[in-house]
Amino acid sequence: MMVRGFCRQPRISPVLLTVVLLIVGEQLVETSSEYDPYKVMGVSRSASQAEIKKAYKHLAKEWHPDKNKDPGAEDMFIKITKSYEILSNEERRANFDRYGQMEDNQPFGQSQHHGFRSFHNSFYFDESFFHFPRSRDFADSKYLLHHAQYNSDVLPDSHRRPYLIKVTSEWCFACIHIEPVWRETVQELEPLGVGIGIVDLGYERRLASQLGAHRAPSIIGLVNGRVTLFHQAVVREHLRQFIEDLLPHRLVEKITDNNYLPFLSGWHVENKPSVLLFDQVPVVPLLYKLTAFAFRDYVRFGYVDQGETYNTRLLRQFNINTYAPTMLLFKENTEKPADIIQARGMKRQIMDEFVSNNKFLQVPRLVNQQLFDELCPVKQFHRRRKYCVLLITGEDQAFIPGNKAFLDFASANSKDVLRFAYVYQRQQLPLCQVLLHNQAALSPQVVILERRSQAGKVLYRSVTGGWNGSEEDKHRLHEQLELLQKDPAYLSSDTTLPELNNEMAPMFLIQWMNAAYDYILQIYDDLLYSNWREMMPILSLIFSALFILFGTVIIQAFSESGEDKPQKPKPKEPPTTEDDASSRSSTSSRPPKKDFVEVTELTDITYTSNLVKLRPGHINVVLVLTDASKNALLRKFAKEVFSFSGTQTLHFSFLNADKHRHWMPSLLASTPDAAQSLGHSDDDEESSDYTGHVLALNGHKKYFCLFRPVFTGDDPSDASFSSEASFSSASRRKSRSRSRSQSRSRSHSREDRAGPKRGSTRATSLEVHHKLDRLGLWMERLMEGTLPRLRIPTWPCLDAATNNTSTES
Repeated sequence: MMVRGFCRQPRISPVLLTVVLLIVGEQLVETSSEYDPYKVMGVSRSASQAEIKKAYKHLAKEWHPDKNKDPGAEDMFIKITKSYEILSNEERRANFDRYGQMEDNQPFGQSQHHGFRSFHNSFYFDESFFHFPRSRDFADSKYLLHHAQYNSDVLPDSHRRPYLIKVTSEWCFACIHIEPVWRETVQELEPLGVGIGIVDLGYERRLASQLGAHRAPSIIGLVNGRVTLFHQAVVREHLRQFIEDLLPHRLVEKITDNNYLPFLSGWHVENKPSVLLFDQVPVVPLLYKLTAFAFRDYVRFGYVDQGETYNTRLLRQFNINTYAPTMLLFKENTEKPADIIQARGMKRQIMDEFVSNNKFLQVPRLVNQQLFDELCPVKQFHRRRKYCVLLITGEDQAFIPGNKAFLDFASANSKDVLRFAYVYQRQQLPLCQVLLHNQAALSPQVVILERRSQAGKVLYRSVTGGWNGSEEDKHRLHEQLELLQKDPAYLSSDTTLPELNNEMAPMFLIQWMNAAYDYILQIYDDLLYSNWREMMPILSLIFSALFILFGTVIIQAFSESGEDKPQKPKPKEPPTTEDDASSRSSTSSRPPKKDFVEVTELTDITYTSNLVKLRPGHINVVLVLTDASKNALLRKFAKEVFSFSGTQTLHFSFLNADKHRHWMPSLLASTPDAAQSLGHSDDDEESSDYTGHVLALNGHKKYFCLFRPVFTGDDPSDASFSSEASFSSASRRKSRSRSRSQSRSRSHSREDRAGPKRGSTRATSLEVHHKLDRLGLWMERLMEGTLPRLRIPTWPCLDAATNNTSTES
């Protein structure tokens, strides 16, 4: 027996369906009754339009979905936008105040799908369960864009007119919400010349990704191939302003009585006709800006406000009717317009036709290949022949009369089959060399040519006799043009012309700056509105470069060896004993922080701060010198103490014995041990020479250590030790030969002091600086603290020493 299986079709209970519909209807009624645009905007019912606009700007900025990550930000933003649309329109506002409803008698909460969304959030169901059909409006189908169509048609056309593109998708409730505003905007902007496009995100994901739109709805502006996202509230006024802001600046120049003459006379430099639009409105209409954008490569545009008082002379000169917009087109003649149009309802089609018929001068200058192709097109079999009459001339003042005569001839013989133009020989040298057979034209020449192919092949004939602008030249050119129209074979020569130089091309630097400006502007826009999907490749590149850079620096920093560090300069030292070597090895000093040693002079001003009131623990190392030995001793002193200059408790100074000759004797007199060790009596201490002595002064504890030099002559290695040997207990146990050597050294120093009196020769600077040869060893013992300390009750005063000197003298 065969058993037949079957599948039962799912049936929906009528009770369940009724409950669902009741819930949805209840929420819709609830929402419509609770919705109040005044409460949403936070304004009273008597609020002015200025207050409503101010509240809208504040709320739109706060609840914009791109800046507010709250899950309900999108719904709140939609409510704010719709509330502003109601309250900003007086008719809609009055309708809501009277009936509590909006236009078309449709209540609004978060539109009718709000209850549907709430139900969806509460219960899960499959959208295909209801099978809601959604048929696209037939009017929108003509605006649908595909990827190939966008790149082949829309992208090149964006250099002539801006495009407003909407990105939408199926089941996009926000797209349904902005649909009325979109329709009104399209109806307003499309007649003005704005291109309209619609991209379905579900079917054209590749195109949406190219536009940078990753969600629906999105509105995009396209100008000159540059994509800009719209980030404001979807209101018709905002969309209109968005399109206006996308256009380049200074498309239309404001013209007054003061600047209209320079503007009209600019045809010679710009090589373009000029158009003046007269209207009553103070701002330039968007229709006129769009027309100027479409023909910016051919015509210059100016705008005259008829309501301003400073334009009366301009209106009177051209007899302008103030009751309707007027357009005047000027070519080479700035006194009389070449064409004029006047209409109350100025349409884009009329303006395009008016400008297209007059987009070239009477005799334009060939400045690039594009102008040459449009002015002198290639001969087509189904069209009449067109001949180009070309004047090869120069830019100097001597060529102006001939150029003007050529312009007069062209104005008198203008025909549809003839096109007149001129070139500067210096600017288009390759072209002129081909037409003149590589001969430099001493005078202007006229060439008649006919283009035969896009590759540059032409038939041509030069007019004999050149061109000076005389009546004879005009008659000769007129005869040859008559012969040409009767017999096309009159052009007997043929050649291939090179491509023309682009005289109007901007410099490379300007092009680079413009590209950099657009790139920076795009990055700023992406950062401002958090378009991270587009920014991720750039950010990844930047962070990768920074990681590599800092990683390399860190590796190099850790891999540096100690031998790369700068080493302390060491003074040249004589051979030392084992005791000296062991003592120097134990000496430690900080490396110098600078490449020089600061040595200050002890004067009446700095004496107190550098000695008397010196901070505890600080020592001032003072060099005694004279004017004659100052330079030599300071250089040697700095060299010897450089390795100790990094110690923060050491200060370096010098004392000029010629200025303060009594200070040193006063200091030594306060310490009998020092005077006795030096061997100075009371009679000769005033005449002692202290040049080269170094003192380590501790101002706080009132003691000092003394370095007494021993003059060694030319070879410092044969000299005796310095004064530390005189003060240490070990020096007292030296041999008699050392004592005799010291006594001989003292006698030599006395002879040096007495030298000027006896007329003996003084030591040179080379000999004087040897007095400090052993200063480095003395400094090391100073740092070790092994030098004897000579204490004094009080520091002598520099001023007192000076006064005593003046009194005794």
